[in-house]
Amino acid sequence: MVDWTEKYRPSTLSEVRGNNKARDALAEWGKSWDDHREAAIVHGSPGIGKTSAAHALAADMGWETVELNASDQRTADVIERFAGRAAKNATLAGSSAGTSTRQLVILDEADNIHGNYDRGGASAITKLVKSSSQPIVLIANEFYDMSRGLRNACREIEFRDVSARSIVPVLRDICRKEGVEFDSAALERIADMNSGDLRSAVNDLQAIAEGRDQITEENVVMGDRDRSVGLFEFLDAVLKEKSAQEALYTAYDVDETPDDLTKWIEDKVSLVYEPDELARAYEFLANADRWLGRVRATQNYSYWRYATDNLAAGVAASRDRTRGGWTRYGGAPYRSTRDKTRDTVVRKIAEHGGFSMATARREVLPFLSAITHHCKPRELTVAMTAYYDFDTSHVSFVTGSGETTNKVQSIVEDAEELREELVEEHAGGAFAGMDDLETGEPGDGGRADGDADTGSDDVLDRDADETDETGEASATDDGQAGLSDFF
Repeated sequence: MVDWTEKYRPSTLSEVRGNNKARDALAEWGKSWDDHREAAIVHGSPGIGKTSAAHALAADMGWETVELNASDQRTADVIERFAGRAAKNATLAGSSAGTSTRQLVILDEADNIHGNYDRGGASAITKLVKSSSQPIVLIANEFYDMSRGLRNACREIEFRDVSARSIVPVLRDICRKEGVEFDSAALERIADMNSGDLRSAVNDLQAIAEGRDQITEENVVMGDRDRSVGLFEFLDAVLKEKSAQEALYTAYDVDETPDDLTKWIEDKVSLVYEPDELARAYEFLANADRWLGRVRATQNYSYWRYATDNLAAGVAASRDRTRGGWTRYGGAPYRSTRDKTRDTVVRKIAEHGGFSMATARREVLPFLSAITHHCKPRELTVAMTAYYDFDTSHVSFVTGSGETTNKVQSIVEDAEELREELVEEHAGGAFAGMDDLETGEPGDGGRADGDADTGSDDVLDRDADETDETGEASATDDGQAGLSDFF
């Protein structure tokens, strides 16, 4: 079945609904680009037509397009190879940049680039928009999540949420083209259910119309989500009480996106599950994250259903038993200091292990949480803390233990001692002659060449090509040196 959001995507700016002011500003930016040569940042909530408007502009202007999704391909190398070449030189047809044919470079999810942790992606984008000889449109949900330098280098165009009054005509046109009869009240209810999100309204219309040649208000009411289900009720259903199928139905009744529900489950599951359950649950959360990545990459929101299957039914199925009682879940994960701690932990894992941020977050962090749950086994938890240079908040986040407990604090202290011991052990006698350095004489174990600084990171991240006992170099481990050295 063809996705109606793609089938009825606007082919010209005149078909873009609900954002006339922003639409006209984008059109004016495109027509006058030769005069100002600025990049544009088109920002606003998901589902309101930002990317569609950029493609429609290109069609109106007769420009070719090159689209790069920042959430999947965001390194400096990839940006330069794909977007940079298009922005500076030739069109796909081989026309030179000096001809009248231009190429619009569209960078989606531009607010999902985070400095050095995406290997130069943010600085590469800023450099690109300042030097491009082709028009560039950056698509973003959160304008202020981008760097000040990038914001200042671009023209801001804000798309606002689409009103229900603007959504109804779009739904009416689609019904007529699809040969589906409708009650006006039915379309108005769909628009009200999705006020602000045109794409979601079209998806709901398609779901309700499937197998029908007429839509009534009763059909919509039956398919409407019960917005009375709160997040904590949802968490109890998934993590403690409901079967997999019932948990899935509860997820449908929460007025939150699968992105947000995944964050809530990921943040709270360790408060309830035992280690074996937690390991299985993280597998399903990783799968949900992959489907969400496909949504971001393709803007095909039909993939949301597969993410919901995993984050709700999958996580619920990971439980060995139901649970009662009350659980203190705490505040929202994406507004709390816990979220900042997660970012720091992921960055440390990525840096020390040589992983991408995505791999560290989706695969390595869940694994570490499962094998050190509640700081057991203790020796392994100490080794992990030493290897990644975690503090008490990091250990608490990974293991699910209380940050202020004596157990966590003693683990951090032991990890510091372990790092110091390893530094001294592998320093090659560099510290043996420290007293003699005061007299200017190198000690027996000193290094007269001045190359005496051996940090703990060098010890814990030592080269995988060290020679073994036979004197032969050992093979590398296909980029997995981070975890193998840790173990």
